[in-house]
Amino acid sequence: MDYYQAWFDLKPGVKDTDFARDLARYMSYLSENKLIEGWKLMRRKLGLAPPGFGEFHIVMETKDLGQLDEAFRHVASRTEPVESVHFGVNSKVENIRYGLYRDFPDAVRREGEEKF
Repeated sequence: MDYYQAWFDLKPGVKDTDFARDLARYMSYLSENKLIEGWKLMRRKLGLAPPGFGEFHIVMETKDLGQLDEAFRHVASRTEPVESVHFGVNSKVENIRYGLYRDFPDAVRREGEEKF
């Protein structure tokens, strides 16, 4: 699995529960169209997070980079219906930072023949 992650804050005036509903609508769309495998929204607790990280954190799970690339292509088309559900989320966030992680050790990893 690959994990595309984002840390962010909500723009001033955005109600947290409205954002959560809009995000669920967008993630459901991506999931129903087989563009992601799963997702999770988290909120910082007790103010604990590294400097520069936002109050919210989302993790989107994909089978591999091919599926993630297909999701990016689909969203980048800026066509309906994905444009509206993406706008419903993207227009509400600021101070966003991204990361891409993978399961480890990799399923293809073998030991004993490494040169480094």
